[in-house]
Amino acid sequence: MFFLSLRDQQTDIPAIQNSFNLNQFAKLVSVLFLLFPFCLSAQNISIIPQPRSIVKTNGRFELNNRTIIGMNNASLLKQAYYLKSELEKANGIAVTVDKDEVKALIDLQLVSADELPGSYHLTIESNKITITSAGNEGVFNGVVSLLQLIRTQPVGQVVNLPTCEINDVPRFQWRGFMLDESRHFFGKKKVEQLLDWMAFYKLNKFHWHLTDVDGWRLEIKKYPKLATAGGIGNKTDTLADAQYYTQSEIKEVVAYAADRFITVVPEIDMPGHATAANKAYPEYSGGSINKYPNFTFDPANEKTYQFLGDILKETNSMFPSGMIHLGGDEVSLGMQAWAGRPAIMDLMAKNRFTSLADLEHYFFRRMADSVISMNDKVLCWDEAADADLPADKTIVFWWRQNVPSQLQLALQKKYQVVLCPRLPMYFDFVQDKSQVSGRRWNGTLNSVSSVYNFPYKEFPADQLKSGQILGIQANLWTELVGSEKRLDYMVFPRMAALAEAAWTDSAGKDENSFNERLRADFVLYDKAGIYYFNPFDVSIHPEAIDFAPKIIKPQVRAKMHRHERKTKVRGHHNKSTHTKNGSKRHHSKAAKKRKHR
Repeated sequence: MFFLSLRDQQTDIPAIQNSFNLNQFAKLVSVLFLLFPFCLSAQNISIIPQPRSIVKTNGRFELNNRTIIGMNNASLLKQAYYLKSELEKANGIAVTVDKDEVKALIDLQLVSADELPGSYHLTIESNKITITSAGNEGVFNGVVSLLQLIRTQPVGQVVNLPTCEINDVPRFQWRGFMLDESRHFFGKKKVEQLLDWMAFYKLNKFHWHLTDVDGWRLEIKKYPKLATAGGIGNKTDTLADAQYYTQSEIKEVVAYAADRFITVVPEIDMPGHATAANKAYPEYSGGSINKYPNFTFDPANEKTYQFLGDILKETNSMFPSGMIHLGGDEVSLGMQAWAGRPAIMDLMAKNRFTSLADLEHYFFRRMADSVISMNDKVLCWDEAADADLPADKTIVFWWRQNVPSQLQLALQKKYQVVLCPRLPMYFDFVQDKSQVSGRRWNGTLNSVSSVYNFPYKEFPADQLKSGQILGIQANLWTELVGSEKRLDYMVFPRMAALAEAAWTDSAGKDENSFNERLRADFVLYDKAGIYYFNPFDVSIHPEAIDFAPKIIKPQVRAKMHRHERKTKVRGHHNKSTHTKNGSKRHHSKAAKKRKHR
């Protein structure tokens, strides 16, 4: 770091030679080499999110193939084997797991303590590493911090770790990330990779948006056409082959997440955003208007409630989270199709509804009751706060930053709330002014810095301490994200910024420190094949763009094509299209016609 500052200041070497005689210069070099280990030690205490406290001591622990992981409780075996597996993958170190705690050089301990869930204590001494917590999740978080320290060291079968003591407590209990797989489908392998990085950054809630206008991605055995017909197409190709998860695949992903202490929350969007479901079973459609055909379910058809209730029962059997997200957003876009229909008018008259919004809330309360009857909590977007749901069974996701009154309404009604406003928590928004593909809000973009500083600049500290605000979440909508490369580019490194915003208390945050630690993680991204955005030098990874002419404004599309031509000249252009497993996909003439229709 000292040498970098000399280079950055363009120090004149002859001037140094003139200022120091050889003996003085030799002394200077000696001092620098004495200081260098301390600089290295400081660098090596690199963890994202930043822990509550780190006390560094003078010493080293040698981790090698003779290291034994032990525990004081058999329930910690999963954490022990997770640590063992990650060490073998990342560093090639083959440690041993032994239930006999006496032999342990890495000791995992459950202890009696009054502390927040997820808290942990990590102590690295010259002869032993100890991780303690009051709960299994906390021990896992301690393991993750240890792995971060290990991965910043040179790869080898011996790793020397700096001795230190870390005490850590999460700021929020809800530290979430949402992936939309209706607009574009990415598959189990990619989802599991995202779960790995979520665990690495101590994010603990995976919100899985599985149904929407463009595709139904969840097998429901009682209604198989939901997946086989509703799963056909995506945002940019309405005739693409059906893509969806079988129930066995869903359960595998849920188990994979659980091993990493991540709760998976499914979203079955209703009564709007129902086009894919209505494509499969049109008898439950609430009708069409020109711009939004078959956008809603039919609230006047009693069989609609049975249909959706059956779907929710099967969904509940796949997801043990005790939570189902019912959507509830943007219903107004399509509910004008209800107006004037005789069955709708009869239902409204019977219940003395004075508006279509009353009918919307009636529908949502009935479906919420279906979820609550299965002992699950109802999760919903902020529009549904108007529906007067049971406060102790409801979590509202505030997404409309331009409607702060809706957040205040949710808090007044005593709902628990997750903060995920478009600004800055929508990861489909561009993150730098140089980017040409992606969303903006009145010119505003969602930079790494803006994510990092949320929510402390926008919300008073006393409001955030309210038990009603569970935490924060980032959402990746995928209208303009059609490939894994683009997904990586939009998620990383903003996921790291999200993690520190969700975990680290405002008093412990330091953006300059975060940026230094983030640079260290870029090495890990490179090793993992992650095509990430580099906020410190945007030219290192040119923007990954998925062309979608039908849904991008012409003036933006022109910029994208200019960018493509420049990229081609630089050698980044590739004519082949690749599938998720890396094999080439050859397009038939019919497919090409569909693509340009």
